[in-house]
Amino acid sequence: MAYEIPVTQARAELADLINRVVYGGERVVVTRHGKPLVALVSAADLARLEQEQDAAEEQVISSVSSLGPMTSASGERGRFGLAAEHRRPEQRG
Repeated sequence: MAYEIPVTQARAELADLINRVVYGGERVVVTRHGKPLVALVSAADLARLEQEQDAAEEQVISSVSSLGPMTSASGERGRFGLAAEHRRPEQRG
């Protein structure tokens, strides 16, 4: 659970909040009118979050790339009024 603090109070206690994050391992959420604005996390936490995001993006790219070419079901082109068809360069001729 993160420690929440209003933005007005965070301004006055910034140095203490930084110490809580860096040395205490806490996460601090700065709020305005009770709604979260920003979070203070350690540089190590940020690096871990970025690595997880990169890994998730790579997994999506890998999944999509492995699908290969797709063909439409018969009659779908006429059903949707498609007049053109994309062909890869090696299929043209």
